[in-house]
Amino acid sequence: MSTGRKQPTPCPTASHLKGLELLGMKVKEVITGMVGVVTSISFDLYGCVQALLNPGLDKDGKPRELHWYDVNRLVVISKEPVMEVPKFLSVPGPERDKPIPRDGAR
Repeated sequence: MSTGRKQPTPCPTASHLKGLELLGMKVKEVITGMVGVVTSISFDLYGCVQALLNPGLDKDGKPRELHWYDVNRLVVISKEPVMEVPKFLSVPGPERDKPIPRDGAR
């Protein structure tokens, strides 16, 4: 029985992978000028893809406040991520290098 709702597109799509490529990269937000490392990517229900920027420590060594920005407003300023990025397209555990099937079944 159909509910008339459109079925969700299986992840990952090309646009999702583009956002994930920012993880661990040092970036600059073009409007505020904030510089930081992308520590998380968010995909919301309305199609926005945002990145969480960690600007590091202040002059007293205390963590500065993190902010979410639209990925379209970010410019990458590093050539490599600050650390190795997890392989999200694999199953954790003994089968970690086995790709997750598109239907979500494991």
